[in-house]
Amino acid sequence: MGLLRGWHRATWCGPHERGLLSMSGFFAFCQWLQNTTFSVSIRESTWVFPIIEATHVLALGFSVGIIVAIDLRLAGLAMRREPALEVSGELLPLALGGFFVMFVTGVLLFCSMPLKAYESVFFTIKMVLLLLSGVNALVFHVTIYRSMAEWDNAAVPPLRARVAGWLSLALWAGVIVAGRTMAYKF
Repeated sequence: MGLLRGWHRATWCGPHERGLLSMSGFFAFCQWLQNTTFSVSIRESTWVFPIIEATHVLALGFSVGIIVAIDLRLAGLAMRREPALEVSGELLPLALGGFFVMFVTGVLLFCSMPLKAYESVFFTIKMVLLLLSGVNALVFHVTIYRSMAEWDNAAVPPLRARVAGWLSLALWAGVIVAGRTMAYKF
C-alpha cells in the first residue's frame, strides 16, 4: 500500500465547492503522486520513461493518422468514391485501439511528472482540446452518424458532417501542438 501512503493529506472539496477536487486539492494530489515510488520509478528509469514516451508518440501518430483519414472523408476531401460508413467502419476500431494505447501511456507520462503537468499551460490546453475532441466525436455519433446511410455514397457529405470533420482535424492538430510544446517545455 506504499503507493497510496499519504493520499489522506490531499484536500478534497467540501459540498459547497464546485468540481470533484478544488485546485488546491488537485495540487495536493499532484504533490502526493510526484513522490510515490511509482512516479519516481518511471521518472528516474533509464529505459521506462523513454519507452513510455516513444509508445505514446507512436500511438498518437497511429490513432490520429487514422482519425485524419476518417475526418478527410467526412470533409469530402479524400476517398470520395468510398462509402463513408465503410471507411469509418473499417478504420474506427483501429483508431480506438491506438487511442487506448495513447491514453494509457499518457496517464503514465502524467504520473511520472504530475507537478510539471499541473504547472504547464500547454498541458491544460491539451486536456481542454482532448475534451472538446471527445465532445465533437460524441455529438457526431449521436446526431450526424445516425443519418449517414442517407448520404453514405455522396462524394461531398452534408455540411454538418463536413463541419464535424474539419472541427476534429483542427482540435487534433491543437492537441498535437500543445502536447509537443509541453514536452519541450518540461
